[in-house]
Amino acid sequence: MPAAALSGFLTALSLIVAIGAQNAFVLRQGIRREHVLPVVAVCATADALLVAAGIAGLGALVTSHPAVLTATRYVGAAFLLVLAVGAALRARHPSRLDPAAEGPVALGAVLSTCLALTFLNPHVYLDTVVLLGSLAHQHDPGAWAFGAGAVTASVVWFTALGFGAASLRPVFAKPRAWQVLDLVIAVVMATLAVALVV
Repeated sequence: MPAAALSGFLTALSLIVAIGAQNAFVLRQGIRREHVLPVVAVCATADALLVAAGIAGLGALVTSHPAVLTATRYVGAAFLLVLAVGAALRARHPSRLDPAAEGPVALGAVLSTCLALTFLNPHVYLDTVVLLGSLAHQHDPGAWAFGAGAVTASVVWFTALGFGAASLRPVFAKPRAWQVLDLVIAVVMATLAVALVV
């Protein structure tokens, strides 16, 4: 069982750490120190639900209905393009991080974006539900231990990313740093959007 849990932890970590729209969003929120705990909680909880669903058999159901993944792919691509344009527009007018001058974004809006970035990404179903669900069953009878390891990796990663980003705050006191970050976010999201539909 410990071997299955470790395998789940390492496998999930290798999938989660890849630069993507969700990670870029968590990083940005962490640097802003804005609603970090709810964002980390949503990301980790979503991963836990998806991993559990994959182990319980949802992976087979997802692969048997490709039309659902296709629809999710196009909606997700459109959403990512909207976020990419927003980041590019912010990069044109960068401003330094000044909590006194910059009003907070409402928690509801932040969590809505976080949920959309998670559930409108078809790769999350392929990676978390299908792939991790299949790999977990290769460790039977330790499938759920594998899942527990995968969920632990998600919690560790998003906590480290969200709360560790605050150490970059002095860097982002400069407008140029925000400009570079927003340009990187725009490129990542636009690239992912194109990759989804090509």
